[in-house]
Amino acid sequence: MSIKGTLNQNNSILVVWDVQNGLVKGIFNRDEFLRALDRTLNFARNHRIPVVFTRITPYPEGFEPFAMRATSRQFKMSQEDLELYLKPSEHDIVIPKNTWSIFVGTNFELLLRNSGRNVILFTGIATEIGVETSARHAFALGFLPVIVSDAVSSFNKEGHERSLMNMKAFFPVISSDELEKTL
Repeated sequence: MSIKGTLNQNNSILVVWDVQNGLVKGIFNRDEFLRALDRTLNFARNHRIPVVFTRITPYPEGFEPFAMRATSRQFKMSQEDLELYLKPSEHDIVIPKNTWSIFVGTNFELLLRNSGRNVILFTGIATEIGVETSARHAFALGFLPVIVSDAVSSFNKEGHERSLMNMKAFFPVISSDELEKTL
């Protein structure tokens, strides 16, 4: 699926999903991922495409969702682990979020609609969790998600690969090299 001619600086935005210290430590392809993410960030900044970093923000104690409590899916990270691995530039946006979708509990959809942006480049950790959930949610809301395949990663290589195959059936999945050829 080609996106040449679809993506431009006026209608696109780059999401850097949960690239935090504690997650970067455990991914299976750390060096490749970081090189591709750097290439993708440079592409976006060079073409004046806004960049949004998400940051996992744990719920206050006692306010965790019922589903997390019922399944013992507690999420515990140190303050250092929660720090962003890459430092955003002064023009980047940082969105704290609590869920696996960038659209739940944030103003991200409002930012997109206010700015007329409808193409979302997704990068970050973890492919089969927040990236895929947010991409599917974006598509359901009428936005075009574009997954930068070498700039997403996971703790689970098989889950990562399966997620990329799932997403490829519905929306563009391209490499950072392919992205550089789109404009």
